[in-house]
Amino acid sequence: MTTFVYLVQAADPGLRDREVQRLVDELLDGQDRTLALEDHTIPARRKAGEETVDGGEETPVFASVTNALQSPPFMTAFRVVVVREVGNLTTEEAQWLAGWAAEPLDTARLVLVAGGGRTPAALDKAVKAHGDVAGPVTEKTADLLAAELRGAGLRLAPAAAKRVSEHLGDDAGRVPELVALLESTFGAGAQLDEPDVAPYLGESGTAGRFDLTNAIDRGDGPAALEVLHRLLAATSAQQPRPVHPMQIMATLSFHYQRLVRLDDPTIRTKEQAAEVLGMRSAGGARFPLDASRRLGTDGLREAMRLLARAELDLRGEAGLDERTVIEVLVARLAALSRRYSPAARR
Repeated sequence: MTTFVYLVQAADPGLRDREVQRLVDELLDGQDRTLALEDHTIPARRKAGEETVDGGEETPVFASVTNALQSPPFMTAFRVVVVREVGNLTTEEAQWLAGWAAEPLDTARLVLVAGGGRTPAALDKAVKAHGDVAGPVTEKTADLLAAELRGAGLRLAPAAAKRVSEHLGDDAGRVPELVALLESTFGAGAQLDEPDVAPYLGESGTAGRFDLTNAIDRGDGPAALEVLHRLLAATSAQQPRPVHPMQIMATLSFHYQRLVRLDDPTIRTKEQAAEVLGMRSAGGARFPLDASRRLGTDGLREAMRLLARAELDLRGEAGLDERTVIEVLVARLAALSRRYSPAARR
């Protein structure tokens, strides 16, 4: 059965674009790209009466999309129409595309690309009912690295693979480019050690905020500070701006508030913890439950005291800059976790 509509999704814009390229190449199947492919990006909505930079009227992008989907192709079997940033579609535009997906013309294949905000519900529902949702097999840096290395015929020593994964952090979109660079430099079949890959890593990638709370819960102060510095400085396609210290403060406050909610002797299982925290998966509730148990009431009370002190300092009470306040807070919270760890109690 022929599929006429696709929705490409991925959190990382680089991986998303790569999947679009793969899908378009597959759909074209050798047809002339200049004749068979139309690629449109839906612009962000502008205020009424706002003009373009040159003072002219804005190009009616969606009108071009509807024309491409309804008119016969020229000298090709069908036309591939790519529509990017579908989160910028109006409700009426999304409903029009959903209607086309339900009753498509065999003269076109529609490739919708997520971005610009949340994909309209009507469009998401139509694609799931009448088409396919596509995306990369994985967006985890370590898993993607392993897959790209296999494809390139390269082998990394365990220390080298760990160095790459830790250096790139959550910036998985950089993996294909790095592997391609290593392949062109060393050749297929090469086995590389950490000193071989180090010069090609570039700037440190971004890290997830959960990496920060995980390191703190382990009591690993150096790792927690390293993640913090990445959050405060690193940018990527997924994170175009560094995280502000107040955002870090909000993340830490939310984390410890969850731990406090689990400081209850009647909560004995991860299933009960998941219910209290409103989590769908009981598996993920095990980690906050363990962290709450390790700290106990006294440790959690001290953590909340540190958070309250830091919040006042962020508002200028201590006369310290925001970065210093957050660094001190993270170091103290990690030290607190280390003090309450099972090893420290022996």
